Amino acid sequence: MRKPFIAGNWKMNMDSQSSVELIEALAEGLDKIDREKVDVAVIPPFVYLAAAVKAARSSSVAVGAQDMYFEPKGAFTGEISSYMLKDIGCTYVLCGHSERRHVIGESDELINKKISAAISGGLLPIFCVGELLEERESGKMTAVVERQIRAGFAGLNAAKAAAVTVAYEPVWAIGTGKTATPEQAQEVHSFIRKILAEIYDETLANQMRIQYGGSVKADNAEQIMAKEDIDGLLVGGASLKPAEFLGIIKGSIK
Repeated sequence: MRKPFIAGNWKMNMDSQSSVELIEALAEGLDKIDREKVDVAVIPPFVYLAAAVKAARSSSVAVGAQDMYFEPKGAFTGEISSYMLKDIGCTYVLCGHSERRHVIGESDELINKKISAAISGGLLPIFCVGELLEERESGKMTAVVERQIRAGFAGLNAAKAAAVTVAYEPVWAIGTGKTATPEQAQEVHSFIRKILAEIYDETLANQMRIQYGGSVKADNAEQIMAKEDIDGLLVGGASLKPAEFLGIIKGSIK
């Protein structure tokens, strides 16, 4: 059985004091939860990562970054490398979030380079895929997701692929209040696992965790997580509220 993995993406929110307070509240709440049953991570903005790592140090909360560059060092003003993130204590890094794809303009090829560099730098990538509303409505959802998956894993052997968590986030459900039904989410998660089995094999595909993200809240987490191929949640706005995020975590334990 795959261990549930719940991650909170703070996006461009919080400040130094509220970041620490949120993690402390989360850590206190997690003391009442069996830590062997769920993995939990927070993903703050770059400027609060060091404080987040320090606040989470004595707890079971891991810390991840929202992005990184694929080069280890050099003249890349404004960028952050996997080695820098690892150096300050990060465990995870998001690669290919829809806002990076559709707002910043990142390509499948760039995201693939980031995934590979993250693994080489000792980080665990959370690789995001998902379709736009018009792509779903025009029947292109499977083609889009398959393209993103195959491009993201290009050149990765099985050992490296095993380090990746896939996060399916239908773009039309991110921050909109709309949520894919558990059945819709399960359909895509099952499809992703099928593609992974074609790229590698069924054993590895069945071991890899696939998260769902898109307007997840405490009152729908349990229904979503009840589906066979949904192994975790990538939570946005609800992860900024300790009680709500803890409710999501509790509802996710299978």
